[in-house]
Amino acid sequence: MAMWKLHNGGVLEPGAVVAPDERLSWGKTVGLGAQHVVAMFGATFVFPILMGLNPQLAVMMSGVATLLFLAIVRGRVPSYLGSSASFVGVATAIYAAGGRPSDVTGAMFVCGVALAIVGVIIHLAGARVIHRVLPPVVTGAVVMLIGFNLAPVVAKTYWPQDQWVALVVMLLVVVLNVAVRGFVSRIAIFVALIAGYLLSYGLDKVVGPITSFQPGAVTAQNPPVS
Repeated sequence: MAMWKLHNGGVLEPGAVVAPDERLSWGKTVGLGAQHVVAMFGATFVFPILMGLNPQLAVMMSGVATLLFLAIVRGRVPSYLGSSASFVGVATAIYAAGGRPSDVTGAMFVCGVALAIVGVIIHLAGARVIHRVLPPVVTGAVVMLIGFNLAPVVAKTYWPQDQWVALVVMLLVVVLNVAVRGFVSRIAIFVALIAGYLLSYGLDKVVGPITSFQPGAVTAQNPPVS
């Protein structure tokens, strides 16, 4: 990590941008790292389950891909490679057409080969190809569509378990992002997660654990892992 210099002497001002060759102080780095683990674990572990695939294999290959990426770019671009939410819609379409987990795995392999080819083309042609073919208005719409595609997952799997705790956590994330300035707003998701966990733990002790909803009733609809 010696190749990354300390950003602004360790001071993170509101609205400041940390460059790829910079790092925060160790305390802020640990805070952002913890939030990143929470965010990426949810995607890398939950999405394979939703697609009827093996989550342990997804986590392992995510780590392998990240190590390879960091070695190839020689640490100049700190990044983590996890699973993509865009494949959930593809898997849903395959299962709706009568496909099995093996068909989803094959489709993802073909997508991986196609992405590798696209990566080589971009490497040779330059980033200007991306800016011409996929301007911000297009990439923004794609991200929005991915979010809409994941909305039923939240509505059917997470929301029914405890609507009030989910609402409190969501509102806390919004408030921390909008009303609070400084580093706390940068780790709003992690702070809200801790608050939601403590709130849920307290409610379990006071009013008892939730028994009206069983997550297995939803996940059992997914095809078995092959």
